[in-house]
Formats: sequence, structure tokens, C-alpha cells
Amino acid sequence: MDEIKAKDRIIFSLEKELETQTGYVQKLQLQKEALDEQLFLVKEAECNMSSPKREIPGRAGDGSEHCSSPDLRRNQKRIAELNATIRKLEDRNTLLGDERNELLKRVRETEKQCKPLLERNKCLAKRNDELMLSLQRMEEKLKAVTKENSEMREKITSHPPLKKLKSLNDLDQANEEQETEFLKLQVIEQQNIIDELTRDREKLIRRRKHRRSSKPIKRPVLDPFIGYDEDSMDSETSSMASFRTDRTPATPDDDLDESLAAEESELRFRQLTKEYQALQRAYALLQEQTGGIIDAEREAKAQEQLQAEVLRYKAKIEDLEATLAQKGQDSHWVEDKQLFIKRNQELLEKIEKQEAENHRLQQELQDARDQNELLEFRNLELEERERRSPPFNLQIHPFSDGVSALQIYCMKEGVKDVNIPDLIKQLDILGDNGNLRNEEQVAIIQASTVLSLAEKWIQQIEGAEAALHRKMMELESDMEQFCKIKGYLEEELDYRKQALDQAYMRIQELEATLYNALQQETVIKFGELLSEKQQEELRTAVEKLRRQMLRKSREYDCQILQERMELLQQAHQRIRDLEDKTDIQKRQIKDLEEKFLFLFLFFSLAFILWP
Repeated sequence: MDEIKAKDRIIFSLEKELETQTGYVQKLQLQKEALDEQLFLVKEAECNMSSPKREIPGRAGDGSEHCSSPDLRRNQKRIAELNATIRKLEDRNTLLGDERNELLKRVRETEKQCKPLLERNKCLAKRNDELMLSLQRMEEKLKAVTKENSEMREKITSHPPLKKLKSLNDLDQANEEQETEFLKLQVIEQQNIIDELTRDREKLIRRRKHRRSSKPIKRPVLDPFIGYDEDSMDSETSSMASFRTDRTPATPDDDLDESLAAEESELRFRQLTKEYQALQRAYALLQEQTGGIIDAEREAKAQEQLQAEVLRYKAKIEDLEATLAQKGQDSHWVEDKQLFIKRNQELLEKIEKQEAENHRLQQELQDARDQNELLEFRNLELEERERRSPPFNLQIHPFSDGVSALQIYCMKEGVKDVNIPDLIKQLDILGDNGNLRNEEQVAIIQASTVLSLAEKWIQQIEGAEAALHRKMMELESDMEQFCKIKGYLEEELDYRKQALDQAYMRIQELEATLYNALQQETVIKFGELLSEKQQEELRTAVEKLRRQMLRKSREYDCQILQERMELLQQAHQRIRDLEDKTDIQKRQIKDLEEKFLFLFLFFSLAFILWP
């Protein structure tokens, strides 16, 4: 509040100073106008005096010039002084205008600074009123407690202690003594509470006084005033007024600091609650994404139970304190309060642990999201690289020994008289020749550049052709390898067929030997012991066994044949793919040869047609 008043006083002094300076500027402007008028009159008089009169004779003219020469000098001196004063006044006017603008800026800045201070003053006034009301309530409570204490003392003093009687009323007297002792204990407790409250109040008052005395007096610093000797009194009076206004102490009350601390704590609490709600939402999202690693509902229920217990115990503490303030008969309230405080601390520790766990899970969720984004970005990069990359890279190998590719091609075609490097050198020499026309020189230079580019292009084509030939050789080697594999597979298939035929022959031989053995006499003798039904069962079992062996052998052979056929089909498909690739490469080579031939024909025609 005092700071706002000091700001108001500073603004008032600045406005007053601004008004005085504006008045002074107006006065200077009027003086300037008067001096301009005097200067104009002096200039007119000088012009009139400098023009000679024809009617006056020579002597009279000499006398007038002699008489007017000191006046003219005085007027010129006066004019020079007036010009100097005008310059000084103009400089002073500019300085005053700058100071006026600065003062206006300072006034605006102070107004901007005063707006939040006024709002803060309103909040502090409200807080001060609340604190005053709470202080009044505490004082009323203290008065009531002191009144009860005085009443209890009066009762104790009015009723002296009873003496023990040696009669049948000893039990009643003992009860009365116990009651008086209990009342004494209550009085002592009330007195201790009153002493504690008074000590706290005295400490608070001493602390406020100490803070007020320890805080330095804030004196705002004003800019120095620049002026001349003519207005020294005004500047001194304005500086004295500002000094008097600045001497007022700007010492805010200690309640303002406490209210500010309370407001900061409230803002911090709100911010923490917002962060806690955000963490709860993030924790819920984490539970949805991770698929329930931790039971979120159970944790939420446990947290709600803990909060409910905290609120319940707080309400219980408040109720106990209220009952204690009203009655003052509970002697074990200190222990209960300590137990409740301990329980409250345990609950707060549990809540902090839950918040730390929530924060850790939030960090893990954020790390998982970052890692997922990195993996997605890496996947996109790989897909883009795979999409852009060609099926195979052609490596261009430069020609060794400085041999020109165009020269080699010309030699292949039978043109041995043309030397490409010498031709390029001759074209360069002709381009540098000054006897030719500009168009001819440009054409020669273009022809030389086209030849060099054609040579580079032919080198690239040769490199590509070599790479394609190497690729064709690799494909042919792969094709030969697949043909060998095909031959091996066919040989193995023939071997399997021969083994199957041999197995069939072996089965037939075994059947024949079995039949011959059954036809022998010894077998017949033993067979006579068997009945016809048993012989029939034996025949069916042998036939069943033979059929089962044939079926298993056929299934095994069919499985092997199917596997070999699949491998053979894969080999045929691979061979067809390789043949397609070779055809494509052959077509590419053919296109390159056609382009090269067209280029060679173009250049040969250009050399033929060149004049």
C-alpha cells in the first residue's frame, strides 16, 4: 500500500514538473516570437540605412553615415546576441521536448506498473480483512478462555480444601478431593494453553517489529534535470519537491509478505493438483496401452481410500479440537493428536509413493512412445530406400592406359585413320584461332565439347555393357548350376524308381518262397494240425501285411516324388526368371548399341559436312 502511495506521489510530482516545463516552453516560444519580430524590424532598418538617398548632397551623406555607423554596429551586435540567444533557446526547446517525451514515457510506464499493484493491493486488502477477522476470533477465544480460567480460580479460592474427617463420610471427602484435583489439573492445562497463545502472539509481534526495522527505506532515483541559470530556482524547487516526496518511507506491512507467501503456496498447490490430474490421465492411458500390467482400478480405489481416510482423520482432528476448546475435559488429546498426525504422515508417504510410481510409469510410457516413433521412422526410411534402390547397381569402370572409348569403337568399326585425342586438340586449336568468325569458333568449341561428352557417354555405356555382361555370365553360371541340380534330381528319381522296382521284385520273391514253403510236406504236416478257418485267417493276414507294405512304400515314394517335383518346379521358375532377365539385359545392350551407332553416325556426318 505504501509503495502504491509512493508511486502516486512520484506520478504527481512528474505531472507537476511536466506542467511547469510546458509553461516554460510556451514562455520561451513567446520570447522567440518577440525576438523574431525585433530581428525582422532590425533587418528592415538595416536595409533602409544601407540604401543611399539621392536628394542629400555628398557632405550631408557623409555626416549621416558617420553618425549612423555606431548605431549600426550596436544593432549588428544586438542582432548577433539575439541570434545566439535564439540558438540557445532552440537548443533548450529541443532538450525540453526530449525531457517531456521521456517524462511521458515514464508516466506511461508507471501507470502500467501501477495496474498490477492496484490489483495486488485489492487482493492484499481482502487478505488483510480475513486475517483481521481471524485475529479477532482468536482474541475473543482467548478472552473466553481467560474468563473461564478466572472463574475456575475464583471457585477454587472460594471453596477451601476439606479436611479429612475420621467418620463415615471419608469416602465422600475422598471423592471431593479427587474432583478438586481434577479441576486443578484442568486449570493448569488451561493456563498452559493461555501462556502458549500469549507467547505465540508476542513472538509474532516481535517478528513483525523486527522485519519492519530491518527493511531499508526505498528511495526512487530521479534523472538529473538539465537547465540554464535563468530557471535555476524552478529546477531547485522541483528537485526539492521530488526529494521530499522520495523521503517518504515505503515499508510494507509484514501481513503483505505473509499473504504473498500464502498466495504463492496456493498457486503452487493448484499447479501441483493440475500436474497430478495430468499424471492420472497419463497413467490411465498407459494402462490402456500396456494391457493392464498393473491393475489401475485397484490402485485408483486404494488411492481413493487413502484420500478418504486422510479427510476422515482431518475431520476427526477438527472435531476433537472443537470439543477440546468447548469442554477442555479431555486429558489424553495430545496422545490422540500425535497418533493421528503419525497416521496422517503414513498416509501422505503412501500417497507420495503412489505419485512416484505414477511418475515412473509415465516416464516409461514416454520412452516407449519415443522408441516406437524412432522405429516407425526407421521403417519408413528403409521402405523409401528399398523403393528408390534399383534391382542391381551398375559400376562404371574407367578405361586404363588413357585409351579413348570412342577411338576403340572407331577401330572396331574399321575407321583407323581418325585419332580422337588429336582431333579434339585440333578443334581446340581451331577454336583459339582468331582468323575464324565468331560463329565458326562457337561451332568448333561446341563440336569439341560434344565430342568430349560423347566420349564420356561412351565410357559409361561401355561400363554398363561390361556390368551387364558380367551379370549375364553370373546368370548363365546360375542356369548351369540349376541344370546340374536338375540332372542330379532326375538321376535320384531314376534311382528311386529302380529301388521301387527292386522292392516289388523282392516282395514277389518272398511271396513265392512263402508259397513254396507252405506247399512243402513238413509244412503240410504241420498245416494238417491247423483247421481250414485258421489257414484262411493266416492267408488274409499275409495278404493284409503285403498290401500294407505296398501302401507304405507307395506313400513314401509319392512323398519323395512330390518334394522333388516341387524343387524341380522352383528350379524351372528360377531358370525362367533368369532367362527373362537375360532377355531384358540383351534388349538394353541392343538399345545402347543402337544409340552408340546413331551417335557415331551423327559425328561422322558432322565431320564430313564440316567445311
